[in-house]
Amino acid sequence: MSSASGRQWLPVPEISLLLPSVLQPLAGGRSILTTPADGPVTVAGLLDAVSADYAVLGRRLRDETGALRRFVNIYVGGDEVRRLQGLDTEVVPGQEVLVIQSVAGG
Repeated sequence: MSSASGRQWLPVPEISLLLPSVLQPLAGGRSILTTPADGPVTVAGLLDAVSADYAVLGRRLRDETGALRRFVNIYVGGDEVRRLQGLDTEVVPGQEVLVIQSVAGG
């Protein structure tokens, strides 16, 4: 893609956050949220960016101390972040982060 001036436009690198259907209403009905990233960011930084636009979603994912809620699991590269570096786990542009919310019932 190029502009009228002939300059080449490069796509802005993004990180995608994939949401389960139960959380999509808190994100305006979207199943995927993206945030621009020109380098690695932490999961905490990604959640901060998402919370800036979708505060209710942010409160559903993390508690008042900023920790992941017990029933929220976040995966980076197929690994649950609690088994990696937690919220300090790095995510690179182009990567997808998957949110899975545990469902309890009886």
